[in-house]
Amino acid sequence: MPAKIKRGDTVVVIAGKDRGKRGEVRRMLRKHGRVVVEGVNIVKKHQRARQAGQQSEIIEREAPIHLSNVMLVDPGTSEPTRVTFRAREDGSLVRVSKKSGEDID
Repeated sequence: MPAKIKRGDTVVVIAGKDRGKRGEVRRMLRKHGRVVVEGVNIVKKHQRARQAGQQSEIIEREAPIHLSNVMLVDPGTSEPTRVTFRAREDGSLVRVSKKSGEDID
């Protein structure tokens, strides 16, 4: 089955500490059912100095969030929506917004 959310989609977080935030999907981790969303689930990583003279630092980066905690934003209405699929005449599937009924792809 094709993915309901793809890289480059705009999503809104519906659960967790970043609830209500919107961002673009940067990476998909399909094996683990997670996505990395721009500006969401920021964690701090303590980086050790690797070479002499280099300083250790704290790096902020985005951590993956579970797919069930994000919802696709309908490009037409800018509201969160569920996604379904519809077959085209040539047999390929297209993503469809449940709220507006319009094609997403």
